[in-house]
Amino acid sequence: MGTRKHRDIGFLAIAILKLVKGVLLFLVGVGVLWLHRDSATTIRQWADALQVNVHSRVIQHWLVEIGLVKQRDLTLIATTSFVYSGLLLTESIGLLMEKVWAEYMTTFITATFIPIEIYELVRHATVARVCLLVINVIVVAYLVMRLSQRKQATA
Repeated sequence: MGTRKHRDIGFLAIAILKLVKGVLLFLVGVGVLWLHRDSATTIRQWADALQVNVHSRVIQHWLVEIGLVKQRDLTLIATTSFVYSGLLLTESIGLLMEKVWAEYMTTFITATFIPIEIYELVRHATVARVCLLVINVIVVAYLVMRLSQRKQATA
């Protein structure tokens, strides 16, 4: 009988985190493209379906806000969401398949976002931004530790 390979729980947790983020970003991109069609009409249809008065202040505010968003901006948001979603999904699948290249890729990509997160945190601190920064620092530290252990084991 063959021995069963032990999965690293840290890599599994990181892979699942990246997978969830990738799927959510993909859905954001799809939502933006769907909303991109005709934003005001879409909101009116939702309001009608939910039997909400389209002349209410809240709906009117949304219609004004949506009208201020340029189609170019929506395209940029959707494209960025799809590209980053592709990166996250590639990282997560590689980690689930226990590929060394995915460990390096995840370390590099996650580390590159830390300065941006610090900048955003300095600009406007929120609990969500602090949590995101802490999680990403932990992920990078864990991956660097595991990569150095692998390097020492092969040396």
